[in-house]
Amino acid sequence: MDSHALVHLFHILIVGGLFLYVGINREKIYKPLFTVLLFLGFIIIFYHLYKIFNVSKSIWVNLIHVFIVGPLLVYIGYTGEKTARKFFEILLMLAFSSIGYHLYYLVQ
Repeated sequence: MDSHALVHLFHILIVGGLFLYVGINREKIYKPLFTVLLFLGFIIIFYHLYKIFNVSKSIWVNLIHVFIVGPLLVYIGYTGEKTARKFFEILLMLAFSSIGYHLYYLVQ
């Protein structure tokens, strides 16, 4: 299995699953998971910033992670149970987008 297939599987199973769980259960999720989302958001932002400046391929993917995915996770993690429903719904949209996009390229 090549590295691209592993990236696709990771985004379908782990990322998609996490985003679905948080998006569906909203403020009822396991409370320490908010802290995990906060740190995960920062990791995503810094990792994809690094890739923007050091890897020239797929800059648009990195920009989506830096300006949409990472900040959304930081916001949800920071505001925790007080997060407005619309942000959980955006996370659900990202879950379906991630699963659909990566499933499409996995089977292609």
